[in-house]
Amino acid sequence: MYVRRLELVNFRSYERVELDLEPGGNVFVGANGVGKTNLIEALGYVATLGSHRVATDAPLVRFGAGSAVLRCAIVHDGRELLVELEIVPGKANRARLGRSPARRARDVLGALRLVLFAPEDLELIRGDPAERRRYLDDLMVTRQPRFAGVRADYERVVKQRNALLRTSYLARKTGGSRGGDLSTLDVWDAQLARHGAELLAGRLELVATLAPHVTKAYDAVAAGRGAAGITYRPSIELTGELPDRPALETALAAALADSRPSEVERGVTLVGPHRDELSLTLGAMPAKGYASHGESWSYALALRLAAYDLLRADGIEPVLALDDVFAELDAGRRERLAELVGGASQLLVTCAVDDDVPRLLRGARYAVSEGTVHRGG
Repeated sequence: MYVRRLELVNFRSYERVELDLEPGGNVFVGANGVGKTNLIEALGYVATLGSHRVATDAPLVRFGAGSAVLRCAIVHDGRELLVELEIVPGKANRARLGRSPARRARDVLGALRLVLFAPEDLELIRGDPAERRRYLDDLMVTRQPRFAGVRADYERVVKQRNALLRTSYLARKTGGSRGGDLSTLDVWDAQLARHGAELLAGRLELVATLAPHVTKAYDAVAAGRGAAGITYRPSIELTGELPDRPALETALAAALADSRPSEVERGVTLVGPHRDELSLTLGAMPAKGYASHGESWSYALALRLAAYDLLRADGIEPVLALDDVFAELDAGRRERLAELVGGASQLLVTCAVDDDVPRLLRGARYAVSEGTVHRGG
């Protein structure tokens, strides 16, 4: 798989840019702040319908414009598919596949499989559990796009359930002896257990499959300096290594029943996949709080390389994007990384200094300046 062409209209710093890309290596060179990452971010948005830099769509639209358009021509197994997305802040995005309107924007998921490493990925190691849950869910959707619907259904149920609990909590705080009406809470419990079980089953299977790839990738990047491991920590007690979906649904329903008094008292949903954690370890120690800057950087990179290797093991050849990674690596890590990713079907690299990129990865070169991109030698 590779991206043959990318067109952006009013996306971030670009009023309009049209860019032809090549299989193999593509290196974007330019000073900091001129828009290199915006190009990678646009491709990430096509792949995931989200940005790795911001939580909402509004910052993606060029200042003064009402919407942004992304067009991406993707070649896979000798066939080309055009994906078009229109981002309209505050409204549902519109999408087209092969010039035909898509019923929902998420119908484009799976057209572009991309693994993106960026400096923000340090938050996978140092940040809140939500960052690590998002990593798992994004990878799960990349492998099996149907999980986008599962994820959306679960998030909708949690939002509605929290709203009900919050309304009851506020009513009680403002003088109601019993609080608001909670008669529909059983309905939301059943839906949370059902959708949560499917999401949880997918995550558990993913972590079990991904774990050896993480260990291998960290060993390769860090040259054997420590063993990395990942473990899924659910918010409910589970029996067996990989419970099936019915067992997970039963366990979630029981946990919700047990936690209801506390949830009513606090006005929030306390159990479910949205409260789970992905535990990252180096040797016997947790990576968060104990890993050095270099170890954290290597671990974050290993998580992305593990995702890349897992997709390839599944028979999916994803595009690999490395945003400003080589400036943070010493010479030895640069060369080891180049050896690991040199065989990618398409590799996109951004850098401020051309010489930071190992020669093994040199390919098509693009000079990026304010609002423009030019193919170089």
